[in-house]
Amino acid sequence: MRRVDGDGTAPLIVVVVGKIACRKETVRDLTALGLAHVRRSRAQPGCLSHEMSVDAEDPLCLTFVETWQDRAALVAHFAAPESISFVRQARRLAARPPSIKIFEATPLETPF
Repeated sequence: MRRVDGDGTAPLIVVVVGKIACRKETVRDLTALGLAHVRRSRAQPGCLSHEMSVDAEDPLCLTFVETWQDRAALVAHFAAPESISFVRQARRLAARPPSIKIFEATPLETPF
């Protein structure tokens, strides 16, 4: 079942999936840095969710999944000084450059 706004259109949200490969000696620091970033991001306008998890098959891989109300909210998030600082620090501590993918999606309602 599709979620539909009052005008009959399905709204789009923005979904971000980011991955950071840690080095053994930096995994603790990157995890703490990521958790602080997640908590800070959740309070930003337009953030619907922001989560970080450790890959069950690779404990040195952190995955971030974020949902944003719209592209403008995501652009504001990326422009925040704290977000810029997080990216700089994460790049310095990571085993290789972090990856990020951005999607536009239509949220669906489920009967569950």
